[in-house]
Amino acid sequence: MTLAAWWFFALPRVSLKEIALRKLVFKSVLTYLLCIAAACFGLAHAKDNNAFWKDEAIALSAMPLQGQQTYQLILSGGPFPYEKDGTVFGNRERLLPSQKRGFYLEYTVKTPGASNRGARRIVCGGPRTKPEACFYTADHYASFRKIVP
Repeated sequence: MTLAAWWFFALPRVSLKEIALRKLVFKSVLTYLLCIAAACFGLAHAKDNNAFWKDEAIALSAMPLQGQQTYQLILSGGPFPYEKDGTVFGNRERLLPSQKRGFYLEYTVKTPGASNRGARRIVCGGPRTKPEACFYTADHYASFRKIVP
């Protein structure tokens, strides 16, 4: 990196064409080094973090009663108590397997005593009443556990 910086900045009196070429090479080298650093420190892995939920499962019977009720509502097609239920979940956290936008839908799991929707959700992927997989989060999308019926 130091050598690349010296090569770019230290050699005096060069043409504008040479300066443009040096800028391009310098940016390319810098980008390459940053990519290597990201891979070494695991930053690139955050995009495809499928291992996060594979081993983390929860039996439907082990879920809170409100979660079990929400799951049954999902399979029966509703009606749902909240306006946001059944809307697209964008998976911006990238904790669930990558899919096209619109694949995942989110549903609220009622939280006793909460004056709002609370933090608990079920996110399902696939057809509305026959999802391929559903995931439970008790911490508003910070973590997910695959629901095992």
